[in-house]
Amino acid sequence: MPEPKTPQNPQGKNPHDEGAISALGGSGGAMDLAVAEGASLEKPPKPGQSGGDKARSLWSDAWHDLRRNPVFIVSGLIIAFLVFISLWPHVLASGDPLACDLGKAQQGSQPGHPFGFNGQGCDVYTRTVYGARASVTVGVCATVGVALLGSLLGGLAGFFGGWFDALLSRITDVFFAIPVVLGGLVFLSVVPGTTVWPVITFIVLLGWPQIARIARGSVITAKQNDYVQAARALGAGNSRMLLRHITPNAIAPVIVVATIALGTYIALEATLSYLGVGLKAPTVSWGIDISSASGYVRNAPHMLLWPAGALAVTVLAFIMLGDAVRDALDPKLR
Repeated sequence: MPEPKTPQNPQGKNPHDEGAISALGGSGGAMDLAVAEGASLEKPPKPGQSGGDKARSLWSDAWHDLRRNPVFIVSGLIIAFLVFISLWPHVLASGDPLACDLGKAQQGSQPGHPFGFNGQGCDVYTRTVYGARASVTVGVCATVGVALLGSLLGGLAGFFGGWFDALLSRITDVFFAIPVVLGGLVFLSVVPGTTVWPVITFIVLLGWPQIARIARGSVITAKQNDYVQAARALGAGNSRMLLRHITPNAIAPVIVVATIALGTYIALEATLSYLGVGLKAPTVSWGIDISSASGYVRNAPHMLLWPAGALAVTVLAFIMLGDAVRDALDPKLR
């Protein structure tokens, strides 16, 4: 006689087995319930995705935030315009910034000369456009030099420590004690020149300690992370750890400080040129034009208004850009 078959439910499960599992005290049932809930929480991938969102890095997250930040967009457009007129000023101003007519000295706006003329009869509009080249060149080159020198010295001091770190700390203390304007007066009086390079050299020599302090602290923080210790345990050398593991994770604060400092360096160049020790004629600079116009503020305020306004907008644009980059790269604001 054939043995009776155990009845099966529609899903092919044995009801006696389910009763036995339930009689065990509920542990198995709780596990089944958790599995069922986990399966119900699974969402199908979106069209074009193979399996959920990919993990994004700090830089991709920062770029994602920057593209939606109106401060970054406005400052970026202003800086892009400044770079454009620095490279190709003749597109917006076809005249010669050094061509002057004393017969038109201090005259106001005229057809073809919207900003009027300065005390020497030079077109203020043309000189304002061409003056962007010197300011942007000084700001960008000085920032690159300060960032490279400060990051190199500060990063090595933070990574190796010891006597080099102590020596660098004392040297930076000495540089921080030097007044910037007074140091510029002394340095540029000893190293005169009509080009932008003496001013750039002075800014690099006096600006690197700030970046070095930032880079040192960032490297000290980064080298204590677990992934650096793991790389060291696996036999990675100092150069590999610095270039592959520490630098990409410690460079963000340096970029933020350098971006904000770029506008400060432009203002410093204008200040030194105003005092007569920075850029000198025949170089066209906003600081030189502001200095020459300071004596005619009551009679011809347009001579001072336009170069000073261009300088203020430029410095503000770079400071706004630095603030936007700081907000995007600061993990505490996420």
